Amino acid sequence: MQMNGKTKVYGIIGNPVEHTLSPLIHGTFADALGINLVYVPFHVADGQLEAALKGAYGLNIQGMNVTVPYKNAVIPFLTEVDAGAAMMGAVNTLVRDRRDDREGFIGCNTDTSGLWRAMEQDGISLKNEEVIILGAGGVGRAAAFTCANGEAKKVYLLNRSIARADAVAGEINSSLSRYGKECVTAMALSDYRKLLTGAENRYIVIQCTSVGLAPNVDDVVIDDGDFYHYVKFGYDLIYTPWETKFMQLVKDNGGLAYNGLKMLLYQAVDAFEIWNGCKVPGEAADKAYQKLCDQLR
Repeated sequence: MQMNGKTKVYGIIGNPVEHTLSPLIHGTFADALGINLVYVPFHVADGQLEAALKGAYGLNIQGMNVTVPYKNAVIPFLTEVDAGAAMMGAVNTLVRDRRDDREGFIGCNTDTSGLWRAMEQDGISLKNEEVIILGAGGVGRAAAFTCANGEAKKVYLLNRSIARADAVAGEINSSLSRYGKECVTAMALSDYRKLLTGAENRYIVIQCTSVGLAPNVDDVVIDDGDFYHYVKFGYDLIYTPWETKFMQLVKDNGGLAYNGLKMLLYQAVDAFEIWNGCKVPGEAADKAYQKLCDQLR
């Protein structure tokens, strides 16, 4: 398709970030819609986040995604954080602030909508379900918020540091209390066996840590077959390898397992639409997903 207009520059900041598949996704969307843009990964070293944001603004970068470890750390350096991201306390999408008196970026979060759309595509409903979230980092926070805000009956947030899980659960419950929802319970990861009661295949489990990421493909957060008897749907938000040990254990015990590639796709769809004021056609999203599959499988 013919490209129109001046070249717009977008990117992603993180540490590490060299492995990112986001340029492939956004390039596919741009080709489909005839938008002239480039999308660049920016490795931001520890202690350089504020300087990187100022530099990006000065270089007229129109928007950026934010990945680990900066989804929470970026917030103090933004001109504004939208209501959804503020409620979650995490940002993964930056939009250039175009107000005359501002010089910087506005923070949004498309991880929540990306996970929601991925689960919807896979035919999984959260209504009245009990959900276990493994990990309380930026992605775990997004997943817990998505489930708590999406009609889940109960959300258990498990983390190695109970203090971290307590803090995140408290923030989510506080943000949703105005709607009469306080359904997130923090637990130490080592206490997971307290949840292994009742009927089998009871939980939706979302694995939100980097454990099992290539090349450490034999690692898993919980290596206990008893746990997986209680999992009916397992989401591992890792997508390299294509099938993690967590997913294998879910399948071996009769559950259905999914990786995080569709979440990656749909959070990118939402970010692209915010940046460009357009709608990504379903055909373009399908094409990007197929490219991702071809590259990873």
